[in-house]
Amino acid sequence: MKLVDTYGRVATDLRVSLTDRCNLRCTYCMPEEGLQWLAKPDLLTDDEIVRLIRVAVTTLGVDEVRFTGGEPLLRPGLTGIVQRVAELDPRPEMSLTTNGIGLGRIAPALKEAGLDRVNVSLDTLRPEVFKALTRRDRHHDVLAGLAAARDAGLTPVKVNAVLMPGFNEDEAPDLLAWAVENDYELRFIEQMPLDAQHGWKRDGMVTAGDILTSLRTRFALTPEGDTARGSAPAERWLVDGGPHRVGVIASVTRPFCAACDRTRLTADGQVRTCLFATEETDLRGALRSGAPDEEIARIWRTAMWGKKAGSGLDDPTFLQPARPMSAIGG
Repeated sequence: MKLVDTYGRVATDLRVSLTDRCNLRCTYCMPEEGLQWLAKPDLLTDDEIVRLIRVAVTTLGVDEVRFTGGEPLLRPGLTGIVQRVAELDPRPEMSLTTNGIGLGRIAPALKEAGLDRVNVSLDTLRPEVFKALTRRDRHHDVLAGLAAARDAGLTPVKVNAVLMPGFNEDEAPDLLAWAVENDYELRFIEQMPLDAQHGWKRDGMVTAGDILTSLRTRFALTPEGDTARGSAPAERWLVDGGPHRVGVIASVTRPFCAACDRTRLTADGQVRTCLFATEETDLRGALRSGAPDEEIARIWRTAMWGKKAGSGLDDPTFLQPARPMSAIGG
């Protein structure tokens, strides 16, 4: 029996947070001093992660696995986890979302282990803006990581960019021109309320409409339409007739909850039915108490059955999740 909710949605895409730690301090994610990291005993072990993914894939119908963080490249056993998941039958499609730091070194090993592709976060082409946004001078490392991923065959390499007033709101056309030149697929993401400081303000955000207006000053955009989109979070457009595409994930202004097919597993073994959920369901406790796979699957199904209709982002009174994005996986 699959992961079905009361609205008829079926979760087939599993997002797995491998760690809450990160080597950047992005202003829209966490404070400069960092956060209180999870204690090592609270984190799932490599064996526990692989077991939960196995239950999801072989029993619950999951066919896509995305490794996230924090920063997943900081997980010491990452390549081993990827290799073990690649050996599952059926084999799920595997991707990874990363800030790109260290990707230049590990990209070939990840490809050899069985990873299919990567999403790399990069919000600006300007090193000084990158440093202001992330509080780290590592822009060159991200560019090197992107090139290494492309050369290793972790394609399509997708680049995720968040535009913010006062930093990079004017860069949309430049980012797209650069992505086309380097054969990356660019996706703009509306800034979401996932920062630990709870400083997000709806009124100040750069919207999907703003982004598209800016892009159309330089490019002709042809919508792919809902049929091509399916359950993907990004609306996509052909750039100047194709073949290159650009996507916009409008989580705030154009919610896509009705087509959501995701289930999420935090680094400490909690099921989250939505990135913005305020409740979690514990799988780690069941694992460590000796529960069989059938019981793990039952708990997971029950959690997903209670998934809400929407994220609540379209509600002006929306309250942010208690845990920041670094703790629950992007």
